[in-house]
Amino acid sequence: MNKRVLITGASRGIGRAIALRLASDGGFDLALHCNSNILAANSVLEEAKKLGANAHILQFDISDRESVKKSLEADMEKNGAFWGVVLNAGVNADAPFPMLDSNMWDRVLRTNLDGFYNVLSPIVMPMVSERKGGRIVALTSVSGIAGNRGQVNYSASKAGIIGAAKSLALELAKRSITVNCVAPGVIETDMTKDLPFEEVKKLIPLRRFGKPEEVAGAVSFLMGEDAAYITRQVISVNGGLI
Repeated sequence: MNKRVLITGASRGIGRAIALRLASDGGFDLALHCNSNILAANSVLEEAKKLGANAHILQFDISDRESVKKSLEADMEKNGAFWGVVLNAGVNADAPFPMLDSNMWDRVLRTNLDGFYNVLSPIVMPMVSERKGGRIVALTSVSGIAGNRGQVNYSASKAGIIGAAKSLALELAKRSITVNCVAPGVIETDMTKDLPFEEVKKLIPLRRFGKPEEVAGAVSFLMGEDAAYITRQVISVNGGLI
């Protein structure tokens, strides 16, 4: 029987790559989350199905706690508890701290950090009740480990995710549910398309940006049987940046 896995932010970039990698791996029924880009999500859905996966779309704003709860509870009532969750959805709103207004702070923290709680809160107890173990993988960032100029809000949210994941890992370990983070560096996505490529590349020992598929590979490993004894860890995919 396939294991049910929710992937948030699955419509593009790293989330899309993760969805297609897990579809290719086989053994998973996928719930592909999107917020507003339903056309892109449908494209990922079709690709996942071509790879042999049973998949469907869930649409909600992860910063809207009641909407998330309602959507996930309805889905679990229909399809059963999730065995795994990949927390990928997130936003950024970059600016030097003196220019960082309260809306930019709130939007990033409410989406990235509150989203961790909003998504997992309805899911964890049903996972535990299944008594089948499970996997939780949270996407954080090199910014959450080392900080980054112009990203005080983003770095705070991603560092918070690391702390939350490490604590949750301790609570769920006795249930054989692992909780880990994957921390990408500079990856070729819409979020990095405006960066000065040649300048940034010089800061990366491997002298290139990463690919979404390389992040997906780390997530795939953590979701697999070979990672059953790995929990409370942060795996960096950053080309040696830190």
